[in-house]
Amino acid sequence: MVNLRHLLKPTVAAFVLCVTAFQPSVAISQQNDAAEIVADSELSRMMAELAVADAARAEQLAGQIRHLWDASGSASADFLLRRTRKAIEVSEMEAAVEHATALVDHAPEFAQGWAERARAYYALDLYGPALSDLEQVIALNPRHFDAVMGLAIMLDEIGKPKDAYEAYQQVQAIHPHQAGLTEALERLAPLVRGQDL
Repeated sequence: MVNLRHLLKPTVAAFVLCVTAFQPSVAISQQNDAAEIVADSELSRMMAELAVADAARAEQLAGQIRHLWDASGSASADFLLRRTRKAIEVSEMEAAVEHATALVDHAPEFAQGWAERARAYYALDLYGPALSDLEQVIALNPRHFDAVMGLAIMLDEIGKPKDAYEAYQQVQAIHPHQAGLTEALERLAPLVRGQDL
């Protein structure tokens, strides 16, 4: 008869070593999940407050929300985001598109990469790609008031007042004090009402 204890001892030892080795990564993963849940609940709280805040508080909240949206969780993505924005700052839009394309290839679930590439495309008057990227941002983050505002502005500029007005109304529901929003709604309201008649 085969001595099973002789065979099981190395197997059990290997199992214990594996469990011990992987335990820290499980703990880190659980910590990251917990931090993400806290960040999501904080973001939800700030978004709810943004919808009802006065203008001064809304500006402060919008800045904090944008800061949270900028957190990719990846050093590489953060680096590419910084390079994209730097290129936009110095009006090197082709370079900005290249950096942002690398960013969305590297981190396709990171909405800010798509948003920055849309910005660069818009500056190059490439409305089709810019609109496509804004749709991606909104699919990833439906409350991204800057992306919805950008969509509204582009729809307005290409002569789609009704669609633009609806997009501006969506921004109003999320961030009523977004710069330029009130003026756009007031300007388009008569045109849209005339179309509805």
